[in-house]
Amino acid sequence: MATIKDVAKLAGVGVGTASRALSGKGAVSADAVARVQAAVQALDFRPSNVARALSLKTLGMVGVYVPEFGGSFISRILNAIDAELRAVGRHMVVASGCGKGDARQQALEGVEFLVQRECDGILVFSNHLLEADLQALQARFPRVVLLNRQSPALGERAFFSDHELGGRLAARALLSQGHRAIATIQGALDAPDNAQRMQGFYAALAQHDVEVKSAHRMDGGFTFASGHAAATRLLKRKDRSFTAVFCANDVMAMAAISRFTQAGLKVPQDVSVIGYDDTDVATYTAPPLTTVHIPIAELGAQSCRHVLNLCYGLELAVQRDFAPLVVWRESVGPGPHFVK
Repeated sequence: MATIKDVAKLAGVGVGTASRALSGKGAVSADAVARVQAAVQALDFRPSNVARALSLKTLGMVGVYVPEFGGSFISRILNAIDAELRAVGRHMVVASGCGKGDARQQALEGVEFLVQRECDGILVFSNHLLEADLQALQARFPRVVLLNRQSPALGERAFFSDHELGGRLAARALLSQGHRAIATIQGALDAPDNAQRMQGFYAALAQHDVEVKSAHRMDGGFTFASGHAAATRLLKRKDRSFTAVFCANDVMAMAAISRFTQAGLKVPQDVSVIGYDDTDVATYTAPPLTTVHIPIAELGAQSCRHVLNLCYGLELAVQRDFAPLVVWRESVGPGPHFVK
């Protein structure tokens, strides 16, 4: 494969002159430009991303940090970002939190990997970075955008849905079906979006004088295993009076349905289950899962448009309305206090 040195040699010019002739930047004689163009055609030379970026000082690559590669939730974000980048001839480099250390350290190392790769901009999806971490990153690397989380340090460069409202909507859905004895399986305790949705959920219940008993509040970790274990703990309680369960994500909701079914309970006849996120597989559970839809693909696409504008001076339209809504399916049914 021909290189810029080969082009310069054939054209009888220096490498710097050949680079300027190709980029159109800098003083180059018409004769030199003609000879460089002839050499390019003769050698079938195709500039690499790095060579094309010499004058623009960009590589046409945007870095994306995600905590893990698995799961429908992450894949929807990455697919949306990839589509936006390809539409303008850019590509992404993805780093995940699969290294050593705790989740925060993995996120710090993953983002640093992207910085060292000289990505033009970076999209960060992490609940584990501290506000001080984000502030330091923004000061060092201004073209960073945060996904699915608010941040005073990043301001309008943070894209997020209203998870507090999402929690309220989940509570109202169960209340509307006559449920008053409700259990919860929450996500990671250190995740801001989990705290917001649970806060909204409990606040909406309190408005109707409904309180979730401490014995019916289970901790999970956004994983199938943690949801299954939490459902098992609920079943072992002496007080099993709950008629509905709110799970802080769909994965744990699916695990809870599986565990309840194993125990001989019918969903929703014996216990209703509502999830959160509206992942792709929610439609295909048995029964199909009622859940709070978060427009995560649109959130990923719009945050990517914002970073494209920052990096390349584009003027792509960017919208910030990512309102949650309840998607009714078959896992929630009438409770003891349901009134038609």
